[in-house]
Amino acid sequence: MKIITYDQVNTKIIEIRNQKVILDCDVANLYQVETKRVNEAVKNNQSKFPYGYIIELDYSEWEEVRWKSI
Repeated sequence: MKIITYDQVNTKIIEIRNQKVILDCDVANLYQVETKRVNEAVKNNQSKFPYGYIIELDYSEWEEVRWKSI
């Protein structure tokens, strides 16, 4: 398994709702898996994530993030 560096993680952090977050697609990229596998892991292990750890973007937030990443 390849070691993930601080810089690799740090460049993926964005701010949404005054919180620092990493998008599911970026987590998947860091771990070299498909995004759907990250989401499945979260769905199947909800008890391992504290309340507020996972947020869902609304349409306007997603549009803003999408256009910034292009």
